[in-house]
Amino acid sequence: MGLLDKFKAGLSRSSQNLSSGLKNIFSKKNIDSAVLDEFEELLISADVGIETVSELKIEFEKFKVDKNLSDTNKIIEVLSDKISEYLLPYQRDLLSLNVQTPTIMIISGVNGVGKTTTIGKLGKFFKDNKKSIIFGAADTFRAAAIEQLELWSNKINVNIIKSAPGSDPASVAFKTATYAKEHQIDIAMIDTAGRMQNKKNLMDEYKKIFNVLKKIDSNYPNETILVLDATTGQNALNQVEEFSKIQKITGLIITKLDSTAKGGIVLAICKKYKLPILAIGMGEKESDLYPFDAKIFAKGLLQIN
Repeated sequence: MGLLDKFKAGLSRSSQNLSSGLKNIFSKKNIDSAVLDEFEELLISADVGIETVSELKIEFEKFKVDKNLSDTNKIIEVLSDKISEYLLPYQRDLLSLNVQTPTIMIISGVNGVGKTTTIGKLGKFFKDNKKSIIFGAADTFRAAAIEQLELWSNKINVNIIKSAPGSDPASVAFKTATYAKEHQIDIAMIDTAGRMQNKKNLMDEYKKIFNVLKKIDSNYPNETILVLDATTGQNALNQVEEFSKIQKITGLIITKLDSTAKGGIVLAICKKYKLPILAIGMGEKESDLYPFDAKIFAKGLLQIN
């Protein structure tokens, strides 16, 4: 299965509503204000975001179409091109993250977004691309998180730095970064505890991790990646806002896109925060994390070739 087919399959829940909705809206009518209002409502229901929808609506006001299906297909192709155009500036090659050795990455996010699984999948991706890897199990809040990351380390055969549950997560982060620097490991990925942005003590602990890393090197961490769950919709925007108050986010990974009909949230996040999308998760298998491709994402979202 090619990458486009994988994206189409993974985004099918989102695309089913969008593509059928677009055909219903445009197949029987010329584009007038009523049609454009329906178009606007459809995209907002997919969590595309009001600002982006407004811009797309202006673009589509320029169109005059006939009443046949070929014109409807043309409209969907144009929409795909526009979505791709919006997203292209926020496409960032995963391998470009490793600009120095070691590259220290903090993986952040709230509870339940799939941080630890994402680290495992990232580790496999980087190892498949001939990078040396080490994991840091700094989610000491949950014993299960340490065990899960250890399972991934065994599965893909990479080293892991860990401590007992309840120990200082900043200490684990420090040991991981120090080991990576001393042994010239290409990439160190540090797992962190799921933090709700309204829990001050947990967010203070999160700040401490960054302060400790900067004692090793003022540039650490080189990357701070925020993992977002697509099924949370607009709440994902709040998470970007809150985590950005502590440390500059350098990239996003959006998981569970196969479990939501609101894949348009990717556009809303990019439009509002101007942050690169590094990868998207669509499935449970270790290979179900895909480097983000704006053009293929747009085509998959609208189910076109």
